[in-house]
Amino acid sequence: MPDALFSHPRVARVYDPLDPDRSDLDTYVDLVREFGVDAVLDVGCGTGTLACRLAAQGVEVLGVDPAGASVTVARAKTGAERVEWVVGTVEDVAARPDQRGRYDLATMSANVAQVFLGDEEWLATLGSIRTCLRPGGRLAFETRVPADRAWERWTKEASHQVVDVEGEGPVEDWVQVTAVDGKLVTFDSPTIFRADGERIDSTTTLRFRGRDDLLSSLARAGFAGSEVRDLPYAPGRGWLVVAQAPPES
Repeated sequence: MPDALFSHPRVARVYDPLDPDRSDLDTYVDLVREFGVDAVLDVGCGTGTLACRLAAQGVEVLGVDPAGASVTVARAKTGAERVEWVVGTVEDVAARPDQRGRYDLATMSANVAQVFLGDEEWLATLGSIRTCLRPGGRLAFETRVPADRAWERWTKEASHQVVDVEGEGPVEDWVQVTAVDGKLVTFDSPTIFRADGERIDSTTTLRFRGRDDLLSSLARAGFAGSEVRDLPYAPGRGWLVVAQAPPES
């Protein structure tokens, strides 16, 4: 089940105002240009910022996310009618015959690739994505470099903010790590609506995979070639992983 940060209707509606700088998505726009992409599968599309941006440039886009509240926000955005939206998982998309071998590029931006905690779940996700890619199509996702220990910066002191959101008034939020267990990091992300005092708590766990782990899992999922690049907007702190489906299925 998706975290409340994405699945609670009230929190989903303030997600974009609380995090308005999405220059991180330039990375994927640049990849569309680099690879001459015509069709994109946006896995974990959230509130649809990337999907709508690509669709506005004439790219065919399907956005899929299990958090229905986030997809509802996405569907209300300008240009959302150009995108096909699916509430569900990429396995649901791959099960549709019309989606097999359809996409030039699949994306998992922000934290999406790190929410798959178990190896079986991760491999199933990669396999479903590969099913949806045309021969030679690519998967691109980002993930944090474990050695950077980003979680040590996820504190209330460093992340606390209060934002005046239209229609809601002041909204307060922050991030605080609560547990580190090997490769798994858990943090709380409360959202407080000061106008009426409602507090909605959300807990997220992410897996920090190393380079070798990432590359071996992609090979096991049937990708023919993979490369690990420095993440353009977070050099030294994140990786941009680009994997290619076999030329012939």
